[in-house]
Amino acid sequence: MTAFHHTLDQLSELKLDGFKVALLQQLESPSFTALTFEERLSHLITSEVTDRHNRKIKHLISRSQLKYKSAFVEDIDYAVSRNIERGVLRSLFDNNWVQAHQNIIITGATGTGKTHIACALGNNAMANGHSVLYYRVTKLLTQIALVRGDGSYLTWLSKVSKFKVLILDDFGSGPVKMQDIQELLEIIEERSQIGSIIITSQLDVKDWHNYLAEPTVADAILDRIIHNSHRINLKGESMRKVKNSLHHSDTLE
Repeated sequence: MTAFHHTLDQLSELKLDGFKVALLQQLESPSFTALTFEERLSHLITSEVTDRHNRKIKHLISRSQLKYKSAFVEDIDYAVSRNIERGVLRSLFDNNWVQAHQNIIITGATGTGKTHIACALGNNAMANGHSVLYYRVTKLLTQIALVRGDGSYLTWLSKVSKFKVLILDDFGSGPVKMQDIQELLEIIEERSQIGSIIITSQLDVKDWHNYLAEPTVADAILDRIIHNSHRINLKGESMRKVKNSLHHSDTLE
């Protein structure tokens, strides 16, 4: 084994994959011979940093359970009918709300794109290195019942609390029992001041208290969510209906 092959093996052992690929690239491309030692070293280190960043993002995405992994903030439709204040939404793209442990509430009728925007904001947060976890509220409550049943609830709750952003999709889409409301409060309480929550709901925020029914618990939940939140209230026709209409029109043409 040559010294160079030994070096490549050592780079693999150290998991310096980006560095290794860049080194091979330098050897195979004549354009690098004109660079100084410092410039070539800088290229190797930059390649390693970029590779680690990309691997981290890939890992974050794989853990996120996002419903729409291909939803990105660059693709958000700002049609006037949707009632999206471009400045308000774009102010969230720098992810300062994550750093400040603030929440986002996205309301609107079925099909107006609430989940798509929530996932786009989630992807944007992950692109900046923040961990994200997505749950439909109904599935979250089912998961809680399962982990309580097998005795792993505290372990599960500890893992969930470590995610920087928790997306709770479709809040208020069906009836909830008192036990469900208490479970939601515990999840929200666990994240208070240490993490952020994105909630999507068909219900207007003013109707949440009546929906939760139990006044004391409702007050506790709303106090931890609403007063530290950015709000997006979507309007207009269902995006699914619009897209189907456009597709049908294209087919006819």
